[in-house]
Amino acid sequence: MRFEIMRLDDVNGTAVDSTVVDAASVNRIVQQAAAIGQRIYIRPADSAASAS
Repeated sequence: MRFEIMRLDDVNGTAVDSTVVDAASVNRIVQQAAAIGQRIYIRPADSAASAS
């Protein structure tokens, strides 16, 4: 399964950028974001997001 992870702006919470990763990478990205206090949003990737 693939997930879209969006990095969120610290001020207004809007998505700054996004990436699609496999399930094995989600934990590593969450750990990195937690270590630096970065806000992220994770959701299952649809087929359109996976293609880009």
